[in-house]
Amino acid sequence: MKLPGRLQRAGLVGALLFLAASLTPSLIPREAFLQGVLSGVSLSLGYAAGVFARWLWNYLEFPTGSPRTGQVVFAVTAGIGLATAAISIWSWASWQNSLRDLMGMSPLDGIRWLLAALAALTVFVALILFARLFVSVQRFIAIRLRRYIPRRVSSVIATVLGAWLFWVVVQGSIFSWLMRTADDTYATLDRVAGVAIEQPSDTWKTGSGESLIDWEKIGRTGREYVTGGPTRSDLAAYGLVDAMEPIRVYVGLRSADTAEARAELALRELIRVGAFERSVLVVAVPTGTGWLDPSAVNSLEYLHAGDVATVAMQYSYLASWMSLFFEPGYGAKSARALFAAVYDHWSSLPRDARPRLYQFGLSLGALSSERATNLYEVLEDPLNGALWAGPPFASTIWRAVTNSRAADSPPWLPRFGDGSIVRFTAQENTLATFDEEWGAVRVVYLQYASDPIVFFEPTMFFRRPAWMSAPRGPDISPALRWYPVVTALQIGVDVMVAAEVPRGFGHNYAASNYIDGWIAVTEPPGELMENATADRPGMRKAVSSASSTPCMDKDGLNGRSMPMAPFSRTCATNLRLPRSSLVNQPGGGFFPFFLRDLGLSILCSGK
Repeated sequence: MKLPGRLQRAGLVGALLFLAASLTPSLIPREAFLQGVLSGVSLSLGYAAGVFARWLWNYLEFPTGSPRTGQVVFAVTAGIGLATAAISIWSWASWQNSLRDLMGMSPLDGIRWLLAALAALTVFVALILFARLFVSVQRFIAIRLRRYIPRRVSSVIATVLGAWLFWVVVQGSIFSWLMRTADDTYATLDRVAGVAIEQPSDTWKTGSGESLIDWEKIGRTGREYVTGGPTRSDLAAYGLVDAMEPIRVYVGLRSADTAEARAELALRELIRVGAFERSVLVVAVPTGTGWLDPSAVNSLEYLHAGDVATVAMQYSYLASWMSLFFEPGYGAKSARALFAAVYDHWSSLPRDARPRLYQFGLSLGALSSERATNLYEVLEDPLNGALWAGPPFASTIWRAVTNSRAADSPPWLPRFGDGSIVRFTAQENTLATFDEEWGAVRVVYLQYASDPIVFFEPTMFFRRPAWMSAPRGPDISPALRWYPVVTALQIGVDVMVAAEVPRGFGHNYAASNYIDGWIAVTEPPGELMENATADRPGMRKAVSSASSTPCMDKDGLNGRSMPMAPFSRTCATNLRLPRSSLVNQPGGGFFPFFLRDLGLSILCSGK
């Protein structure tokens, strides 16, 4: 039986099995195009696994039987593979829709599978052709080496040389160009988006005419941050009659040349606006794009009636997942510089005449905030605590605490020690379920079981992760199963769209959970604590309303935020993105326009 294009039987069986596995649900609902790309990659890897298994069998000289036996084995295995793939294809929409229903999302259209199939086939063919190109190059090198060295030695050397050559071309040229182009494009988006936002007129605000930080260099995220949030009048309207105007200080990536210089600029701005005279001071580390979740900051300002100062510093233009995989050290370096500058000044003040000092970070910001300091630097004069939301899987402190959890607690909601230092919470508030009182330092991790940025593990390529064991998180599909290689690919895809779900799921954290976290960490004064406890729905609605941005659809009644559709014209209009500003960037032409749309999607999702 001959196959088209000399496709190998074992490879096809492996491809079918990998395809079936790729269609099963993971943590985040997948749109058709993403499913197609994932399935195409899975098909290719399955094919490669089958071919390799067949080669290894022959290399080890195991019996192969007669041609008739081979045909029977292929027919049986192919039949199993086809049946498994058919069941998965038939069940894909229902699997995805059950997960979408769990998260309050609309169901997929019935014909979306056609787009998924087209994308899968395209990716599969492209990768197979790429693999055959590699084989051709390897054979070309091997044939010429055989004139001088033994055949098997030449094959090994040719394989190594071919792999090195492809790595240089792909990583050193194509990939580097793509990353440079992405960075340049995102930098342009950061510079030109949000230019319609008016410069603050209040002299004490960052970016004003009296500010030490140039309004033109603060960037999109900085402009949105310093002009957003509740005002004193908003807080008073909520019933906080003695409210103060919250202080927000932000330093953009273009505000100074080095992280140390930006940190020093931030400190001088904090001193200028009187931040060290407030009751609460927070060193916040943003996501990769420089974005700070408004719900996180707004909730703290409501809880303390505006008697809060928050400082943040941009360190990248790329989305968090891109920064996490390709430049994770940038955020840590920036966070260390900012925290050191603030802490050194704070610790020099009299203890009875300084604010309580806290750290905050979401996503890559949580990882970088963790790395901003260490125990020995603050042991003599410790800060008061930290709230870290959606800590990425690479977070070392989070990992150590999770691995040291109580044996009867699940990895998605660990219990560490007696709870006097570190506590975890999720959709349901579990911060008050400890017998012991809080210690001098309070650390809260906010994480959802459905957050792939938290629970991706490189080891899941070959080992089932512990968080898949019972009891599972309430926001995880019961149909989720572990498959070698494929599950890791699924969760890796989930990482890229982790925030494209309603508030309260995935990597999109709800205002109510931030409120719970800040109450536990900062313990607002008695009257404010009673108010927050008695009027939780009202505070959630107020926080969500203050969090509204032009690119977000808000539902203040339930505290959820659903990103608008990617490539939204409304969002593009609000962002004020001149097309010419991207044409003239390095790597101009068609590709930046693709990145422009991709950037709009990420900007509209708030990351």
